[in-house]
Amino acid sequence: MNFVLPVRVYYQDTDAGGVVFHSSYIDFMERARSEWLRSLGFSNCGLVRDHQVFFMVRALEITYFKPAVLDDLLEVGVEIESMGRSQMVFRQDIMRDALMLASAKISLVCATTDTLKPVRVPGAIRSKLEI
Repeated sequence: MNFVLPVRVYYQDTDAGGVVFHSSYIDFMERARSEWLRSLGFSNCGLVRDHQVFFMVRALEITYFKPAVLDDLLEVGVEIESMGRSQMVFRQDIMRDALMLASAKISLVCATTDTLKPVRVPGAIRSKLEI
């Protein structure tokens, strides 16, 4: 993975049995993509303010292999697989001690804040990715 974010599992992330609730994995991935973007020198607020765009999830496919539980320290990876004019496709893995817990393919589309229509990924981001 190109970028890895450590994430601790808190009580709010789990079900009554202390197992991470399925949608919490998606939250962890969103957080990792936001921090990945920040590591490139951009923030979600900055994209809205400076470029009048944001990224929306277009498609998501996730496979769960093993459960994470309360107090686990996870590694949430971010890797960009491809980028088109307005779309970016990511692969994200969630691991615990080198054990794969979940893997996802996530397609995002760059959209304008006013019309919500797809637009070209800003050149400033494109140049940082060198794709």
